Amino acid sequence: MTRMGRAARDSVAGLPRAFWWLWLCTLVNRLGSFVATFLALYLTLERGYSAFFAGLVAALHGLGGVIASVGAGVLTDRLGRRPTLMIAQVGTAASVALLGFVHDPVSISGAAFLVGLASNSSRPAVTAMMADIVRPEDRLRAYSINYWAINLGFAISSTAAGFVAEYSYLAGFLGEAAITLACAVLAYFTLPESRPEPAAPSAAGEAAPAVGLGTVLRDGRFMGVTGLAFLVALLFTQSSVALPVAMGRAGLSTQDYGMVMAVNGIMIVVLQIPVTRLIERRDPRMLLVFSALLAGYGFGLTAFAGSVGFFALTIAVWTLAEIVNAPTQSGMVVRFSPRHARGRYQGVFSLSWTLSSLVAPLTGGAVIEEFGADALWAGCAVIGTFAAAGYWLLTRNLPEEGAMDAVYAGGADREERPAPQSA
Repeated sequence: MTRMGRAARDSVAGLPRAFWWLWLCTLVNRLGSFVATFLALYLTLERGYSAFFAGLVAALHGLGGVIASVGAGVLTDRLGRRPTLMIAQVGTAASVALLGFVHDPVSISGAAFLVGLASNSSRPAVTAMMADIVRPEDRLRAYSINYWAINLGFAISSTAAGFVAEYSYLAGFLGEAAITLACAVLAYFTLPESRPEPAAPSAAGEAAPAVGLGTVLRDGRFMGVTGLAFLVALLFTQSSVALPVAMGRAGLSTQDYGMVMAVNGIMIVVLQIPVTRLIERRDPRMLLVFSALLAGYGFGLTAFAGSVGFFALTIAVWTLAEIVNAPTQSGMVVRFSPRHARGRYQGVFSLSWTLSSLVAPLTGGAVIEEFGADALWAGCAVIGTFAAAGYWLLTRNLPEEGAMDAVYAGGADREERPAPQSA
C-alpha cells in the first residue's frame, strides 16, 4: 500500500459505524442545497421581485436559523438526538416543497422563514450525536471529516443546481425536498439514539443540578468563546457578501468571482483531512489563535488585491484558517458541556454562525458604502487580531473531557461515554 493510501486509511480508521451513517446523512442532506444557493435568483429573475424583497426574504430565512439554533438545542437534550433530527429533516422537506408552490410575497416570506427554521434544526442534533458516539481522542478528526462532507455535498449540489435552475426552479425545490426526505428515512433506519441519561446523584444522594438554557447563557467563559466565534464567522461570511462587491468594483466579472471562490471549495475537499491529521494532537488554544489571525489577515490582504490571481491568493489564506477553525471549535464546545446538555451548548454555539449571516450583509455593505472596501478589509484584520487575543485569554486551561460531567453530578463517578441505545 502506498504512503498516500495508508494516510487515507488512517484518517478514517477507528470511527464507529454509527458515525459513518451520520456522515452519509450529512452528505446526502448537503446534496440538496438548492434553496440556499438560488433563492435570491429565484425571487428576482423567476418571480420578478426586487432585490430589496429578496434581501428581506433572505433575512427571514436567517432569522429562522437563529431561532432554530436555540430551540433545536433544547429539543436535542429533551426529546433526543434522533427525534430532533427526524423532525428537522421532515420539516425541511415539507417547507422547501411549499416554497416552490407559493407565489405571493407573504406566503413566500413565511415559507422561507420555515425553511430557515427547519433546515438549521438538525445542526445541534448532529454535533451532539457525534460527540456521544465518537471517542474523545477521535472527535477533532470526526468533526473534520463531517465538515469535509458538508463542503463536498454543497460543491456538488451548487453545480448540479445550476443546470436544474435552467430547466425549472420548481424541479429544484422538489428535488431538494426529495433528497432531504431520503436523508430522514436513512437516519430513521440507521442511526441509534445516543442521548445520555441525566447525571446521576452524587455520593451523598443529592440530585444533580439541572442544566437549562439559562445555565448555558450564564456560563460566562463559554459565552465569551461563542462571541469570539461570532467575530470569526463575520469574517468568513464576507466571502459571499463584501467580496463579490469588491471584485466588481475592481472591474472583475461574476465569472471571475465564481472562479476564485472555487479555490475555497477545492482546498477544503483536498486539504481538510490531511491538515486535520497534522493538527489533531495540537493544543486547541493555539489552533484557534492561529486560525483567527489567518482569517483576519487573509481578508485583510484583499485590500491589496486587484487581479484574479491575487484574489485567489487571499481566498487560499483564509480557507486554510477555515479548515483549521471549524472542527477545532466544534470539539472545543464538547469540553464546556456536560453530556446531558450537549444539545443546548451546541445550539447556543451555532448562534455564532446564524447571527453572522444576518449581521454580515448589513455591516459589510454599510462599511463599503460609507468608508470604502479598504476600510472593511482593514477592519477584518483588526477583528481577527482581537479574536485571536480573546481565544488566547479565554481558552487557557480548557476543561478536560468529562470535567463538566463531574461538576454537574457533584463529582460522582461516571462512564466516559454512554453506549448508544438501539435504534
